[in-house]
Parts: sequence; structure tokens; C-alpha cells
Amino acid sequence: MALSNKNSLFISLLEGSESLSGDWLKNFGVTPGQDAHASTSKEARELLGALGTALGNGAGTSFDGEEWADVKHVLEALSRSRAAQGRTAGETSAFILALKTPLFTALPKLVGSDPGKLIEAVELVSGTVDKMAQWTVTTYQRAREDIINRQQHELLELSTPVIKLWDGVLAVPMIGTLDSGRTQLVMESLLQRIVETESTLAIIDITGVPTVDTLVAQHLLKTVTAIRLMGADCIISGIRPQIAQTIVHLGIDLQGVTSKATLADALALALKRTGYVVTRPAKTV
Repeated sequence: MALSNKNSLFISLLEGSESLSGDWLKNFGVTPGQDAHASTSKEARELLGALGTALGNGAGTSFDGEEWADVKHVLEALSRSRAAQGRTAGETSAFILALKTPLFTALPKLVGSDPGKLIEAVELVSGTVDKMAQWTVTTYQRAREDIINRQQHELLELSTPVIKLWDGVLAVPMIGTLDSGRTQLVMESLLQRIVETESTLAIIDITGVPTVDTLVAQHLLKTVTAIRLMGADCIISGIRPQIAQTIVHLGIDLQGVTSKATLADALALALKRTGYVVTRPAKTV
């Protein structure tokens, strides 16, 4: 069959898309009355419509031509929606592959009983549906990576909040392992907050950081340097005995950096530097 005849055959298979989409959903295991039926039925109709348009515009079998753009767009939206719902890539591609059964069922009525033509038609339908399923898997993987990256970024922001303690003083409680990406995020957030609040002192508390090695120390020093370039000063608190020993053994130079053993000590120093005096009221007899 010539390419135009192949497309005409496929378009004929897509006629009556309502009935075809119903058979497709039934084969996939989604029936009327289920919660997912309405949304899945809409996805099926949109995909069948885009497929019919692509074939009508003379789309070839390579799936790379511009005629396939709308089909790819629908598949991408479907994959991203299912990735956001927590569906797997296998479930997503299985939905597309479920289209084969109703299409194969309709083929003999259009092609007849000629084995050669029937085999050629099956190969055409199967190849096209397989390519659509492969495209959903590719898009699904990209969508999941985007979701994971966004969630990681959100978790980093939640795990490194910049807190305004009082006028002129900010604090950043660090929890977990420090790496380049996280340190960069902390630095950007802290510097931005220094500008917004016109703060002159920042406390970085590393009580929740399990270990301090050369790389972590370098990250801290870079952050302190950036804070000073903004015209503010910095206090590092949470220097536990084991961390102090590690810093000494590694030969890390923290001279010029104010450090305190506890956050309470750092707060007391911050109060003193900013001119606040905390007094306890006298006990009344």
C-alpha cells in the first residue's frame, strides 16, 4: 500500500472515535461509573482526534515530522498528568498500548481476508501505537525528573529557613549534610534577606550538621565571606567538641570567624553586639 492508502486505512479505523474510545477504555479496564472514567475518556478522545488530524495531514511513519506535533503534545500532557498523580511509566504506556486491541478487531472489516494486506495493516497500526507508547515513557521520565528536582528544591528551602530574630539579626539553622548546591541556596537566601531586612548580623547554627569535613568548612567560609562583603557580620554556633577536634585535625583555618558552642551563646553575643540588654525582673517577696 502507498503511504496515502495507509493513512486512509488508519483514518477509517479512527472513524467513530466515541465507540473506539469506549472500547479502548474497556480494554484498559476503565468502565463508566469509575472515578477515572471521565478524565481518561477525555484523554482518549483528544489523542484519537490529534492522531486523525496528523494522518489527514500526511504524517509519515517516522514520528519525527511536524505533522506529529499535536499528537506528541497530547501524549506529553497525558504523561505529565499521570506522573503528577504518582502513576508509573508502565501504567502510562500500557494505556496507550491498550488501543491496539480495538484497532486490530476492526482491521478485518476494512482490509478483508487477504493475509498479506492484513499483516501489513497490523504492522502499520502496531508500529504507530508502539511509537506513541515509547514517547509517553520518554516524556514520563522527563516529567518525573522535573517533579523530583522541584521537590528537592522545595525541601532544601524548607530545611534552610532564614529567620529574622529581631531588628538587624538573622539566623539560619542548618540541619543535615551540607553540599555545594545546598550551600549555594543558603547563601543566596541569606544574602537576599540581609538586603531586605538591612540586617548587620547573621547567625549560622550547625548544631544539626552531623559531620564537618574540609568541604563543609570551605562552604561555611565562603558563606561568611559573602556575608561580610554585604557589610554584615557572622557568628557560627553549634561547634560541638567532636566538630572542634575534627576542624583542628583537618587543619582548617577559622581564624577571624566568630564561633560559639551553642545557639544560646550566639544569641547572647548577638544581643550584646546590637546593644540590647536582657534583665530578669527582681523577685517580689
